Amino acid sequence: MSETKSGQKDAYELILDAIDVGLYKPGDRLVESELADRFGVSRTPIREALQRLETQRLLARDGRSLIVASLTHNQLAELYAVRAELEGLAARLAAQHAAPEEIKVLRDMVEEDRGLLDDPEALARSNRRFHKQLHLASHNRYLVQQLDMVHRTMALLATTSLAVEGRSETAVAEHDAIVSAIEARDGEVAGTALKTHISKAFETRLKLDAGGADPGR
Repeated sequence: MSETKSGQKDAYELILDAIDVGLYKPGDRLVESELADRFGVSRTPIREALQRLETQRLLARDGRSLIVASLTHNQLAELYAVRAELEGLAARLAAQHAAPEEIKVLRDMVEEDRGLLDDPEALARSNRRFHKQLHLASHNRYLVQQLDMVHRTMALLATTSLAVEGRSETAVAEHDAIVSAIEARDGEVAGTALKTHISKAFETRLKLDAGGADPGR
């Protein structure tokens, strides 16, 4: 039984990671046998993982097939609205509760990201690690659980907004402002800075989806 549970977890993470890095994009059909062959996992944990992803609405039905779900404009707006509020709360709590070592890790991440400005994909991976570290620094397990769910849904966005011209530099500057506020133990400023960061990311996402109008702003 424990092997089945372990296999299910592995298959779930493998498929989710594949969606997250764009190996499977919205609208792509996921075939149980093909996934089992690709990941070297038996079909039973693959089937259970697909059911779990469907329950989480990361996959959708297209006739008898399962495809990677896509987000409508309204769903995207709703996702970013929730993300802004939850991450703003995480930043406020991190300013209150984060250990000095946790804040140092966040600061180091910002400094390291300055060397990734010309590599949007690497910066996107680092960005996810930064936000995860900030969530953990809130020291609120229930908030972390909700943010994990939000960020799983973010995997449905096929491209990174950090690829838009000028966004990498401004995103790192926004991270710097968030960490500076946490270092100062100013929860209100940290929360506001985080919500502004998410708002700018959403604005960039809308421009990207519209075909890149005014991408350098």
